[in-house]
Amino acid sequence: MVSKDQRVKVPDEWFRPIGKEKDQAEAVVRPSLSYWKDAWRRIKKNKLAMGGLIFLVLLTSFAIFGPIFSPHSVTEIDLPNQNKAPSSTNWFGTDEMGRDVFTRTWYGARISLFVGVMAALIDFFIGIIYGGISGYKGGRTDTLMMRVIEILYGLPHLLVVILLMVVMGPSLTTIIIALTITGWVGMARIVRGQVLQIKNYEFVTASKSFGANTSRIIRKNLLPNTMGPIIVQMTLTVPSAIFAEAFLSFLGLGIQAPFASWGVMANDALPVITSGYWWRLFFPAFFISMTMFAFNVLGDGMQDALDPKLRG
Repeated sequence: MVSKDQRVKVPDEWFRPIGKEKDQAEAVVRPSLSYWKDAWRRIKKNKLAMGGLIFLVLLTSFAIFGPIFSPHSVTEIDLPNQNKAPSSTNWFGTDEMGRDVFTRTWYGARISLFVGVMAALIDFFIGIIYGGISGYKGGRTDTLMMRVIEILYGLPHLLVVILLMVVMGPSLTTIIIALTITGWVGMARIVRGQVLQIKNYEFVTASKSFGANTSRIIRKNLLPNTMGPIIVQMTLTVPSAIFAEAFLSFLGLGIQAPFASWGVMANDALPVITSGYWWRLFFPAFFISMTMFAFNVLGDGMQDALDPKLRG
């Protein structure tokens, strides 16, 4: 037994925190980030996705301002200057009519980006409305609406597009209608699946108990929590629409001469590819490939960045 007099008094200094004061220990080391700020922080770390984003920004800038600052017109014919190789006068060379390939390439970028973005936006609006209602209502309504989607999904997409182009005639409006008439089905199925998961969450039940109608619940509670997969789907819809437009123009069902499209330029260059005029096919094919690659890597990067399971 240790007597009371033999007890050693422990100094209070022994129990003080070492290295940090009280205020420093309670300080938050990492700043609080919102969902979108954290997603942007993570996508910046993805070098491939950022490279795709930078390429698309530059492509859009050249598509807008390139033809404006070019001294050549997209339809300007100069027969003495036909099939000239790339030079300081014609950076991408000329075609069989003496038209500047540089100007026509950026004009074609306008067409391709416009078709891709418009197709994605139309798919977005139709898909979220149709899929949101189907997933939220459920029951017989969901069953009936999904049967319609299955019928449209079973139709050969390319065949429907070609038939519409033949019936309605080749034009930019016809291309957009043909691409979106069944293109929204994939977006609707994704939105429906997301809404089915979220509609029974507590915050949705609370909105119902306060008397919110279906439109408000879908608009304010369900859709904001499904925007991650929707945005990813949009980034993958754009390159599909761009390739479809180029393919239709290549077949002669899209943009008609003398106006430019990447598909039209590739089609015009195909007969002379063995004649040594490589630049006529190289530039449209290069930008079609790079644009699709950039959108796909950006979509993959956004899919990882917007995934709440990977947030941390």
